[in-house]
Amino acid sequence: MDALKASSFLSFRRQPIAAATRNPIEKPISTIPSSHRIAPILRSNFRTFTAVSPAAPSAEEEAEEEKREERFNWYEQWYPVWPVCDLDKRRPHAKKVLGIDLVVWWDRNEDAWKVFDDSCPHRLAPLSEGRIDQWGRLQCVYHGWCFGGAGDCKFIPQALRDGPPVHTSNKACVAAYPTFVQNGILWFWPNSDPQYKEIHSTKKPHYIPELDDPSYTNTMVAREVGYGYEVLIENLMDPAHVPYAHYGIMRMPKMPESLKADREGGRPLEINIQRLDVNGFSSKQMFGENHFIAPSLYYGHFSPGGGQSTNKTPSDGEKDVQLIAVPVPPKKKVMLIFYCIPVSPGYSRLIFASPRNFGVWMERIVPRWMFHIGQNLILDSDLYLLHVEERKLKDVGALNWQKACYVPTKSDALVVTFRRWLNKYGGTQVDWRNKYTGELPPTPPREQLFDRYWTHTVSCSSCSVAYKHLNALEIALQVISIASVAAVAAAKQGAISTAARYSLASMAVLCFVASKWLSHFIYKTFRYHDYDHAFL
Repeated sequence: MDALKASSFLSFRRQPIAAATRNPIEKPISTIPSSHRIAPILRSNFRTFTAVSPAAPSAEEEAEEEKREERFNWYEQWYPVWPVCDLDKRRPHAKKVLGIDLVVWWDRNEDAWKVFDDSCPHRLAPLSEGRIDQWGRLQCVYHGWCFGGAGDCKFIPQALRDGPPVHTSNKACVAAYPTFVQNGILWFWPNSDPQYKEIHSTKKPHYIPELDDPSYTNTMVAREVGYGYEVLIENLMDPAHVPYAHYGIMRMPKMPESLKADREGGRPLEINIQRLDVNGFSSKQMFGENHFIAPSLYYGHFSPGGGQSTNKTPSDGEKDVQLIAVPVPPKKKVMLIFYCIPVSPGYSRLIFASPRNFGVWMERIVPRWMFHIGQNLILDSDLYLLHVEERKLKDVGALNWQKACYVPTKSDALVVTFRRWLNKYGGTQVDWRNKYTGELPPTPPREQLFDRYWTHTVSCSSCSVAYKHLNALEIALQVISIASVAAVAAAKQGAISTAARYSLASMAVLCFVASKWLSHFIYKTFRYHDYDHAFL
């Protein structure tokens, strides 16, 4: 789990990589351009921002300037939906992006993933609760209406066989969105207008070749989180919070005692913004660059060298996830890739990958769900902080962010720049197209907020299988324990030796204790893990 523990949250050595292609409608590049090509690639004001200062433009000034600038269109972009490896071709899946309820399903007739509105045109029942019928059609299980890969209605059971072909009416069709599979992720275009049917031929999502390179690892994790898109991106762009919010999970490389100012080892960070335009921005840190490609992608990479630390993650995923200094040749690289998806107000989705070109063998022998243990723990450790923070920011208002938040150091430069991009180009927030009132949902009980089962386990192909198998093992241990006790009790005096009785009794105790430990492990790993910072 080397790469995750270094997640975006850290400030590691990174080699320069460019942020975007020259033109958003060009085909994906086969390699990531170097930093010296960034300047001519995108239109930019090329002003460098290091941190907010009293002379920085106010939110009102940026809002006025925004009217003269190019606006970011939230509905003319590709959005990642979910990793393909976690989608089951045997059933439809319910997902939400940009407040749009979607059903994702595999059309075996066209050998392709499809994304429709999750609403049957008959009585608006959710198609995601349906099934794939024997002819490979998506069937609504409320009244049996069936749909093909283009969203066209193929069959209405209630219609007369020799009557008018009512199933051919446009009113019987489901809105079908353009889809594209790239980098192991299913993407969709949030506009079902026929003019966008072939949009993938002229405009593709930003391509990252390392995710398709067999010499790199490619483990992904996807998680629904209980705070919004804006807060999710800000958190990933903030390396300064890592030693504090994730203390006890991600142990930082040791600093000389003369440089440490506190137990956690926080320190000044030099972050400079290299460009800012409607397509996103790039930042330069001491050892490299990171890039935000609007609206969803934030990524960078680094090359660990001798003395630089890499991650070693224990299989139990508890609080010993740490960085251990391991010399790594300079040619070895790790990328940190985050896809941040707006789901609805107060909810977002994260797809994380950290491909590396060393230690690939670990991915072949360690089950994927074990890598997810530590990744989920990291997300949980600051989840409540961000959930509450979002509600306070909502009370302040998006345009008053800089007034309410005191961000005087360079370590906040990325967060400040994201807010500036959002205000200048993005309309201050995600464009929900009046689907919501603007209010955030109420804070749920902690058990619900920190729930892992519905936000990850049930939708992860590896974790869901591990959850079932470990539950079966727990039951088997309990059965063996009870059977061993019963065998001892039922044996007649002298029917079995004293040694055998002691062995059976010991087995009963050990199996009982193991089942209790396993039950606790399953619960904390796959269902619910709270986090208390006060006692770390």
